[in-house]
Amino acid sequence: MLKDKRKKDEVIEAPAASGKVSRKEFEKELAKLQVELTRLQTWVKDKGARVIVVFEGRDTAGKGGVISRITARTSPRVYRHVALPVPSDRQKTQVFLQRYIAYFPAAGEIVLFDRSWYNRAGVERVMGFVTDEDYERFITMVPVVERELIVNNDIILRKYFLDVSQDEQRRRFEARIKDPVKHWKLSPMDTESVRRWWDYTVAYQRMIAATHTSWAPWYIVPADNKRRARLNLIRHLLDSIPYGKVDIDLPKIPKAQRRPKNATEGLGAGQPIPSHY
Repeated sequence: MLKDKRKKDEVIEAPAASGKVSRKEFEKELAKLQVELTRLQTWVKDKGARVIVVFEGRDTAGKGGVISRITARTSPRVYRHVALPVPSDRQKTQVFLQRYIAYFPAAGEIVLFDRSWYNRAGVERVMGFVTDEDYERFITMVPVVERELIVNNDIILRKYFLDVSQDEQRRRFEARIKDPVKHWKLSPMDTESVRRWWDYTVAYQRMIAATHTSWAPWYIVPADNKRRARLNLIRHLLDSIPYGKVDIDLPKIPKAQRRPKNATEGLGAGQPIPSHY
């Protein structure tokens, strides 16, 4: 637990279990969690640990949102956000997991998969992009691969599924259509998930049932309340990894050198940008 890793007066107090989380309360709790994420980062680097975090879930469930909160105050050299595009023609001929394995962590890295190899059991299954034979092979193979290739190789694996209700998903899609800064999140493939809600439900039910194991369990995150989901997921991730505090040898700021004779302030050359603000 977090309280076991910090001084008594530093314990993070979780918000109430029901009701809305105000923006002020969310930002306050998130700031505390982000401090812990940097401590986890330092521990991972110090121990040479390797961590994989898989984020799956329904469209609009908030996978990207929680990942952005995790990476906002951490080093991109340690926390690597991986969101792979549609496979190329060459990648389609590779062993299915091959392009994901290429992004697995080296020592001192935490890889955050924004969707993962589980695309095969979700969108590919529902949209008919995978044969029944290849799908069944995947469902049978994944638990073994996660045990032998990841967990038994001392890589910490966490799998989260963010779930939203049918009404909330529709509301979020409508909000994206109205908001220009969210238009990039829209695609015919995504919005098709509204029409095929029950197809996706059945696909996810089987996916989780078949790949929920003692060595790589699925953790379900109710996500109709985005703020609560983000706090709960980050808190669970921190609580689930037995990291400890690592003392850091912080550098001291040296005294600046004397200004040389004939040296001038400013860069001299170049074109300043217009000052609009």
